[in-house]
Amino acid sequence: MRVEIEQLAAQLGDEMRAQGLRLATAESCTGGWVSMVVTGVAGSSEWFDRGFVTYSNAAKQELLGVPAETLEAHGAVSEPTVCAMAEGAIAHSAADLSVAISGIAGPGGGQPDKPVGTVFIAWGRRGGTTRSQRFGFSGDREQVRRQAVSAALQGLVAQVAAAATE
Repeated sequence: MRVEIEQLAAQLGDEMRAQGLRLATAESCTGGWVSMVVTGVAGSSEWFDRGFVTYSNAAKQELLGVPAETLEAHGAVSEPTVCAMAEGAIAHSAADLSVAISGIAGPGGGQPDKPVGTVFIAWGRRGGTTRSQRFGFSGDREQVRRQAVSAALQGLVAQVAAAATE
């Protein structure tokens, strides 16, 4: 999967550069892994603006503007929170596109309605809509995080492809 992630990041970079787009990330459970992978692509400074690692709820509020009410009502691992993170990454950057990730990588922290492996990813676009998806990944902590990074990159590649047709 490591090669797949690197290939996705390289493909994303090619497409972002070709369209003149810039990216920001907002990561919780992946701890900056998406940012690390995309900055591993030579020339990424042309299309990667910044990454936010907002592990705590306070960081989500302070750096991304996630409303306290959203966190209180839905929790950090939720569709409303991850959408607010993606929108906050756009608002607090020069990026055109964003990706946000929040989840329960384990081994603890799972709940009946959000078991270990539950990850929400949102993709945002400046002046556009934010879309999100709930995932149920399996495996240990690293495997869950790796799958989340892969899914985030796949969604970004699809988002950039959709932007090209608009």
